[in-house]
Amino acid sequence: MRENKIVVLCLIIIVIFIVGVVLSLAKSVLFPFFLAVFLSFIIYPVLDFLTAHKVPKAVSLILLLLFTFSALYLMSVLFYSTGKSFAAEIPKYGDRISSIFSSLQQRLFSRTNLEPIDWSAQLDLGRIGSFLVSSLGPFFSFISKLFLVFLFLMFILVGRGKTKQKITSAFPTERSQRIIRLIENIDTQIQKYLLIKTIVSFFTGVFVTVILLLFGVDFAITFGFFAFVLNYIPTVGSIIATLFPVVIAVFQFDSVWPAVWIFILLMLIQQTMGNLVEPRLMGHGLGLSPLVVLFFLFFWGWLWGFPGMILAVPVAAVIKIVCSNIPELQVVAAMMSKD
Repeated sequence: MRENKIVVLCLIIIVIFIVGVVLSLAKSVLFPFFLAVFLSFIIYPVLDFLTAHKVPKAVSLILLLLFTFSALYLMSVLFYSTGKSFAAEIPKYGDRISSIFSSLQQRLFSRTNLEPIDWSAQLDLGRIGSFLVSSLGPFFSFISKLFLVFLFLMFILVGRGKTKQKITSAFPTERSQRIIRLIENIDTQIQKYLLIKTIVSFFTGVFVTVILLLFGVDFAITFGFFAFVLNYIPTVGSIIATLFPVVIAVFQFDSVWPAVWIFILLMLIQQTMGNLVEPRLMGHGLGLSPLVVLFFLFFWGWLWGFPGMILAVPVAAVIKIVCSNIPELQVVAAMMSKD
């Protein structure tokens, strides 16, 4: 028995290693596929709503696919264009940054014999801007993969509804009905999670954008988009989405008070949406353990970079939902839960 357990453990380690290698090597194909599956669960309720209101399925599919493709394309172009604008505007903050550092060093070095540092010469903001422009290339190349996402999404949506027929023809009646109920339960829970998460993230981004526009912060729409995307990453994403606009506000305005008020309001939005609204809509039992969240963030971030970190927590939530509906795997779901 002991030797069998060791063999099973070694096989599990080998399988995990092989899966990791395959995921890493096939990133260019698997990431669009994962994104298409992710989008399909968000689109399913809308598709069902349209078909229930007498809209032909073919027309509903065409409209939803065109809307999804257009939204992804516009978000990619917005991200790239605003990133270039941000890189071009960095030198504008040079005087403000130099004055802040100069005032700090006067306070620090006034009581010592150390020679002050010329921060204006040390901070090469033009080089920073060039680095940001060059780093936007991999993100902009995502547009070239939109067609692949569109293709996967089209086949996933067209094939919806045919699973029941295949299962019914493949298994005996009683067993097929049990499998269908299991799949429908998993499908409903995944749709609920991803739809609620997306809606909460969207309104979080809208509220962040409104606050930043009211204060006149540069690139308010871009930071609102970041808040929407980063809301899929619990805690860490909220912190990053809050700190970025606050740092810009510190360097943009002559007084530090606008940045302080922006920080307070953004934290209030993040705490309200993340700790009050989202749990109330999600219900109990869908929360993930912080350790599980960190593991998936590090693993998918190491595997696929920033895009992998965005998909990490939804993937973990889907795995937990699937395991909670299979009796043999409920222990895994219990270990992943924060309750």
